Amino acid sequence: MTLFNEILIFFAAMAAGFINAMAGGGTLVSFPVLLAIGIPPVVANVTNTVALVPGTIGGMWSQRKDFQSQYKRLLKLLPVAIVGGIGGGLLILHTPESAFRSIIPYLILLATLLLAAQVRIKNWVVARIGHAHTEHHNPAVMLSLVFMAAIYGGYFGAGMGVILMAVLGFVTDDSMTRLNFLKQALGFAINLAAAIYFAFSGKVDWFVAFVMIFGSLSGGLIGGKLAGKMKPELLRWIVVCAGLIAATIFFIKD
Repeated sequence: MTLFNEILIFFAAMAAGFINAMAGGGTLVSFPVLLAIGIPPVVANVTNTVALVPGTIGGMWSQRKDFQSQYKRLLKLLPVAIVGGIGGGLLILHTPESAFRSIIPYLILLATLLLAAQVRIKNWVVARIGHAHTEHHNPAVMLSLVFMAAIYGGYFGAGMGVILMAVLGFVTDDSMTRLNFLKQALGFAINLAAAIYFAFSGKVDWFVAFVMIFGSLSGGLIGGKLAGKMKPELLRWIVVCAGLIAATIFFIKD
């Protein structure tokens, strides 16, 4: 790998960490860059997941005050999130490179559309919470939906936070702030479970991962400090545009 590529992936990871701290969707930047420098799709995907996990700790830590209110739900949902994350990881590792390459444009497009709809989904969750309703009467529904979101997160991951927030807004009755902590904690568990599984798969490019970890942590710290000074909405639409461009390029290449 050339020095230029090393610098490129460092800054791509820094951008991803920054974007995740501000608005979410950092994978839509870092993953295409890994593909552009010639890393095979499955290796790029699992390396990206492993590298970006440390950067997600900051968001969860900043909302740790809501831990106590979500303790019981977290205990209930954590096993499902972990199993789902590993299940998604198992699926991606058993997906042939050629098959995964063919669905990359659709995955990027799906993640981009989820990010574009993030505010609408958030408003729907807030509106639903604003009406009197109770926790979903069937725990199996909650567990099943979180499990499916976790499988997606372990398989690809971009847009998982939006999916989790929609699921939690549908099956729980709590404030948006507290649900956001639960979303962060479950997302971290899903990514961490998948990353640990990937670590023993032989598919992780560890040199690239270490370069990206430092970039992701740096970007996350910068994003955390600027979170109150920048408009995340502007950044979100920049990422959406980048995602649409990336999806279009991959559709054309295929």
